[in-house]
Amino acid sequence: MKIAEHPTFNKEWEKKKVKKETKKILKEIGELQHKMYAQGRYSIIVVLQGTDASGKDGVTKGLLKYCNPVGIEVHSFKKPTDLEYAHDFLWRVHNVCPAKGVMQVFIRSHYEDILVPSVEKFIPADIIEKRYETINTFERMLEDHGTKVVKFFLNVSKKAQEERLMERIELEEKHWKHKDGDWDTRAKFDQYLKVYEKIINRCNDVPWHVAPADKNWQKLYAVATVVLKTLKELDLQWPALVTERFKAEAGDKGEGATAISKKHVGRSAEATGARKKPAGKK
Repeated sequence: MKIAEHPTFNKEWEKKKVKKETKKILKEIGELQHKMYAQGRYSIIVVLQGTDASGKDGVTKGLLKYCNPVGIEVHSFKKPTDLEYAHDFLWRVHNVCPAKGVMQVFIRSHYEDILVPSVEKFIPADIIEKRYETINTFERMLEDHGTKVVKFFLNVSKKAQEERLMERIELEEKHWKHKDGDWDTRAKFDQYLKVYEKIINRCNDVPWHVAPADKNWQKLYAVATVVLKTLKELDLQWPALVTERFKAEAGDKGEGATAISKKHVGRSAEATGARKKPAGKK
């Protein structure tokens, strides 16, 4: 697969129509995410990779707009700490993988441990080479245990990246995002893209999705569509009522929770009425 074969902007998408559809999709994601949390059987990791200024933070904010914060976790991977360097490269990743019921977003991920050392040459090539299959095994293990891994490469053009990096210099509210080092990395844009292409082709046991990222509305639509499809493919069910208190009331009649509830409310009302004083009595 060639990244160049995928557009950074999809000319066939109509903005007004796509934004309207995206809102519906995001609301449905929120509903299903809540059900997944309640059920506590599955979990999801949304992996967001892309060059600097591809919009990983922005798409995270949009994707989770209608989700219940309970059951959502976001982890942004930075340069490994001394403690993380003292362990195998997947230690810090496995440490923050989601529990059952949780939807986790990785802003960058374990792929940084192939990407950056491949370009910057600070880890021997033979060690990096082994990491491709190690990651495939790791992701298969997660999926085998009920954690869906949904991976996105946010495909931003060199021109759009430059515009966004300039905004970080020119706009006060974006100064906090600026790092001088991002411009050094930009000078190696093509080298990073070449390694990304290798990653996407070799670590594809769990498939990648390439999202056009020059425009935020297209990027969010592309990501949200896949996340919703993933949630729909899970066998999500509301958990059955677990009760000891009302168990005897249902007995062998097979009464459901609604019947039990009505019966309980009825008895409560009768009890309340019995405690009332007769009219006219002082």
